[in-house]
Amino acid sequence: MRPLHFALAVLVAAVWGVNFVVIEIGLRHFPPLLFSALRFLVAALPAVFLVRRPRVALRWIVAVGLVLGVAKFGLLFIGMQQGMPAGLSSLVLQVQAVFTAVFAAATLGERLGRIRLAGMAVALAGIAVAAVEQGTSGPLGAFLTVIAAAVAWGVSNVLTRKAAPPDALSWMVWVSLVPPLPLFALSLLFEGPSADLAALRSLDAGGLATLGYVAWVTTLFGFGAWGFLLRQYDATAVAPFSLLVPVFGMTSAALVLGEGITAVDGLAAALLIGGVTLVSLAGGRRPAPIGEGKEGPKGHEGPERREGPEGPEGPEGPDRPDRPDRRGGQEPEETSSVLTGSGSPG
Repeated sequence: MRPLHFALAVLVAAVWGVNFVVIEIGLRHFPPLLFSALRFLVAALPAVFLVRRPRVALRWIVAVGLVLGVAKFGLLFIGMQQGMPAGLSSLVLQVQAVFTAVFAAATLGERLGRIRLAGMAVALAGIAVAAVEQGTSGPLGAFLTVIAAAVAWGVSNVLTRKAAPPDALSWMVWVSLVPPLPLFALSLLFEGPSADLAALRSLDAGGLATLGYVAWVTTLFGFGAWGFLLRQYDATAVAPFSLLVPVFGMTSAALVLGEGITAVDGLAAALLIGGVTLVSLAGGRRPAPIGEGKEGPKGHEGPERREGPEGPEGPEGPDRPDRPDRRGGQEPEETSSVLTGSGSPG
């Protein structure tokens, strides 16, 4: 990887890691569901008028928009609002790699080898250690809510694999068009119109800054840059950088929010990141291409093609366009990394 592209990959991981701190600050200005709705609204408009709709069936855009935007981010924001620390959230959310691998094995026919199974066991051990730590120092319900967000992220990764969008940026922009209305409705139902109106009336420069960061910097810049890197390099070269997300997340939370990092936190981080590394980089052998006909702009079916590896958000980008393997004109039989899938880590 060229030095400039290496720096870009690290920058994206830093942007996604710091995003958890920004979310926690933003939750001081907005109720969680309203904040999530505004995040996607600002990310989608006016960008949706500037990028072409990705050449995938509309049902995949809607499905990922609901699972990723409404379920994953709604649960994440609620969990953090209920007391889940920003740094720990950035770490725990990485268990999405385990859920993605399990769901891919169940629905896409990917085989789980011994190394991946061992990685899952190590990662789940890290989650158990983090759960014990959080259960003794904070609300366990908030911890479980973030775990549920990781489950939703795993589902959205598999849906993105099925959709196989050719461009990360246009995919995220169009997916971002789906969540605002459902999230606004849920916010009115559960958070109440008075709370929403109070947040909007008291909106200040700090609230606008957090909204701009999570929408433009994290989503548009993050996924645009990540998609660019996936078009230049194999996913196995790009995906490991997403493992830096919790490093930046926990470090920035300690520096900005004063969150302490205990020895137990360090053990949980080592287990989880180590397990996710094994799950992601061990590779999963696919028995056959799972090509879905892709709809063009007018709904016509396009040619079938092999899907690329999924990958982060997480931190968190969608599949890269197909291209021949540089090593010999054949597409690689092994795919790796469940960390380059749909949705940023936060």
